[in-house]
Amino acid sequence: MITLAAASQKGGVAKATTNLAIGAKLVEDGARVLYIDLDPQMNLSTTLKAQTGGVLSSLDVLTGEAGVAAAAQTIDGYDAVPASRLNGKADDLMPSVGKDYRLRKALEAVSDRYDFAILDTPPALDTLTVNALTAASWVVIPAQADAYSLDGVTDLAATIQAIREYTNPDLKIAGILLMRYNPRTPISKIIREDAEAMAAELDTKVFRAWIREATVIKESQAVKQSLFAYAPSAKVAYDYRFFIEELLEDING
Repeated sequence: MITLAAASQKGGVAKATTNLAIGAKLVEDGARVLYIDLDPQMNLSTTLKAQTGGVLSSLDVLTGEAGVAAAAQTIDGYDAVPASRLNGKADDLMPSVGKDYRLRKALEAVSDRYDFAILDTPPALDTLTVNALTAASWVVIPAQADAYSLDGVTDLAATIQAIREYTNPDLKIAGILLMRYNPRTPISKIIREDAEAMAAELDTKVFRAWIREATVIKESQAVKQSLFAYAPSAKVAYDYRFFIEELLEDING
């Protein structure tokens, strides 16, 4: 099982949107996909149409009160473990022994059931994100195409270096994905050059693909459909297909 995480310290960079698109395309291609929502905002869970009240959640998995198999809900060809509003208190609720490895250990028990696990993290470098990066095979870094968003990549880079040193030496950075990017604006060249410099420091790349701003993304989430089902011919759907093809080329070698 290949485990993917999109991670960013910044909020509003379309992390959940990117995870949703990756999983939807993989399901479309016939892969067995498991989503795990770790973000207490539960955006991924609600868009996936997962039940979130009175059910087992990723918090139960992290505290050891439930396994992934028990918490996973089967919906429209994929499985999803929803988040809980209490995920924000995970650091206090999780046992201290092996805290950073809880998700990785839980996923090992279902590794033969799925081809891919997609992990959605909160916009913070906390215990939840550390668990995701410790469990992940690959991490994608979405970054909004502005200077402030790119600044957040530096802090995430330090966390990834620590993860590689202490909990997951095999973690690979797939690349930086520019979000809401418009190559026709005067600042676009500067933004891409800055992103390329940061990618070089991380020994990774900026994806050739980039994602444009598009209202159909919010529309698809509002009606709880994948972007590819809701607006398959939209230009942003093409952007995501191009990105996912590039990502899978790297993963498959």
